[in-house]
Amino acid sequence: MGGDVMESRRWFLKATGGGGAAVALAGGGFLVGQRAGGTTEVPVPGGLPFTFGVRGFRCVLDVPDAMRPWRGRVAGREDAGLHDGDGVRMFRWQGRLHDHPVGQIQYGLENLAALRRTGDPFFLARARTQADRVVARRHERRGAWFFPYPFDFTHDVHTGIAYEAPWYSGMAQGEALSLFAQLAQVAEVPAADRARYRRAADGAFRSLLVGDDGAPWVVARDEAGHLWIHEYPVDPPGTSDHTYNGFMFAALGLWDYYALTRNPLAADLFDGSLTTLAANFRNMRNPGWLSHYCRAHAIPTTSYHPVHVTLLRQLSWLSGSELLAAQSDLLMDDYPAPSLGKDGGQVHLAEGTHALLRFDDDGAVTDTRTLELARPAEATASHRIRVRGHDVHYLLTDGPGDGWYVAERYPSAYLRGEWCASDYRPARRARVPAGVSVVCRGDGEERTVTYPRDTPVRYDRRAVVDGRVMLRATDGDVRGWWLPGSQLRAG
Repeated sequence: MGGDVMESRRWFLKATGGGGAAVALAGGGFLVGQRAGGTTEVPVPGGLPFTFGVRGFRCVLDVPDAMRPWRGRVAGREDAGLHDGDGVRMFRWQGRLHDHPVGQIQYGLENLAALRRTGDPFFLARARTQADRVVARRHERRGAWFFPYPFDFTHDVHTGIAYEAPWYSGMAQGEALSLFAQLAQVAEVPAADRARYRRAADGAFRSLLVGDDGAPWVVARDEAGHLWIHEYPVDPPGTSDHTYNGFMFAALGLWDYYALTRNPLAADLFDGSLTTLAANFRNMRNPGWLSHYCRAHAIPTTSYHPVHVTLLRQLSWLSGSELLAAQSDLLMDDYPAPSLGKDGGQVHLAEGTHALLRFDDDGAVTDTRTLELARPAEATASHRIRVRGHDVHYLLTDGPGDGWYVAERYPSAYLRGEWCASDYRPARRARVPAGVSVVCRGDGEERTVTYPRDTPVRYDRRAVVDGRVMLRATDGDVRGWWLPGSQLRAG
């Protein structure tokens, strides 16, 4: 279907009576609304809002649970965040507490992750409390459910984003799909409530079937014909900032909704969303440095760069796309996660001369010295960090190099162990070139393989192992061994 599906709408009779109104939905459900003064016809979207570019990304459903959306962020039992007397996550803005749809939805999803991990019904109850608040505060517009932000907001950094309450976000709409769709599949939730969450998911999904030809809206098409789910939709249409992370979070919601319903429109929107992300990767990426938060402002972002890495990787799992996996790896190599944890990591320094450096915040060298080692030495590093305008360096925290940076250079200076790992599903493809002696590593051992012709190999994990990018093979006589990525060819 994808971009070949033109807009279609189904019109249903909105009947009023008692304390509220109901809109009949496709499939026999009802959308409960506000009391109206009479009988009117309300459009309920039943098709895609416009045509958009697609390239065949699909929702892959046979994904291990750990690779599904919202499994990695797990709530603790104690809620250290702001919450009201009902235990609902709140947001402080200009001295007052407010409902915050994304904050409440994400906290609900984190509690569902805790439920899966612990089996404790406490977390299910708290997840449902968040979801029920979001449902209770909904606005029914254009035959869909929208989840309002009830406070005025102006973005401090990104110009052009200034809202008066209520306003709406495609990030909230998409993440609501994840929360409601996941709750609708939890066996411990009573059947009647699972059906209620299914209706909530349907209402949220319909907000992605109305375009920017009316209000409110969160979905639009750019000048290249690509679909966008806007975290910050701005009127007039076409002037939004095209924020990447909110769009990717919304795409996770489309996968969750498709997993629940098998709705082909959700699959089409998922295809269109990933097509847009792939096409805009060059705009997102800032080679050798932090990726950009949004297309309009092209501002590098320390906090959202790792989010981009993680979301692209997860979308590669959910679509089976090697392209998205490769894009995630490029971002990781541009700026790997710098911290080596509270205990740091061990750096091997070979015998010989090492250049030690210090930098300012912009990457300019402020001091240098030379370290001469008569024998190999070990040192602790707190960070493995991309210095702006330079290669990856280690920040040493003990020994003669304490407080200095040294460049990652295998075998002269390298971090022991496995770091910055990425898992792939399905396994990716590479080739061992003919006649190249490849030194493989595994369980403290080494072996060398040489093939008379180019030999295909698949790998399911990539990591920096002892200072080099290594790939873990899944087939052939090198299965289970790590191969240097620099010695392999793509495909």
